[in-house]
Amino acid sequence: MGLLEGRKGLVFGIANDRSIAFHIAKNLIAEGATCGFTHLPGDKMERRVRKALESGGVTDPWLVPCDASSDDDLDTVFAKAAETFDAIDFVIHSIAFADREYLRPGSFRKTPRAVFQQALDISAYTLVAMANRAAEMMPKGGSIVAMSYHGSEKAIPGYNVMGVAKAALESSTRYLASELGEKGIRVNTISAGPIRTLSAMAVGGIDEVFEWVEMKSPLKRNVEADEVGKTAVYLVSDLASGVTGENIYVDSGYNIIGL
Repeated sequence: MGLLEGRKGLVFGIANDRSIAFHIAKNLIAEGATCGFTHLPGDKMERRVRKALESGGVTDPWLVPCDASSDDDLDTVFAKAAETFDAIDFVIHSIAFADREYLRPGSFRKTPRAVFQQALDISAYTLVAMANRAAEMMPKGGSIVAMSYHGSEKAIPGYNVMGVAKAALESSTRYLASELGEKGIRVNTISAGPIRTLSAMAVGGIDEVFEWVEMKSPLKRNVEADEVGKTAVYLVSDLASGVTGENIYVDSGYNIIGL
């Protein structure tokens, strides 16, 4: 029997088979979990997500369109989840967005107000919005896991407004953890090292970041998305029953280095 046998939850953020959310889902399912999925609105995105899930052995998935910046879309997703699953045990938040035009070294100070607001809305506020809805579907407690990055704490050239958004995400996680703990709901973030996903490749200078991590991290390598997936299994499972409000690094130890 797997660690997550009988557990049900929602996974937000799969874009293709390179997505961190996809590898998280694969590991959750391998441990016995039942997952529902969302995709960005549009037939093209639905086909892309279905193709990724099929490559991972998931046929006929529970799949609902969702623009996470829309309260109506989020209401629809959680209403349909309530109809299908009744209750859920976990939510995986693996979504973020910022206009790539401002994800270039030296461009942070030029970030327009609208770009700043959009980045914080989609990358951080959506966690609050999802947690508020998920809490009503977790009568026996549960686990909410979001994805962060070291740029929330340090200035990473080119990460810019996404770093600010991830800082807001991590802070939101702590406030959510403090409020939802009495309901038995744990809220944590995973700070993954750079991984070649669609969103990561939009950051200017990302190849240099990969090289630097491989050169300077204690493990002398970049991490694999599957390793992030395994950490998500831990956070969703009872193995992490006493862990909440934490930011767990999966980055080959790069964050401990002072260079």
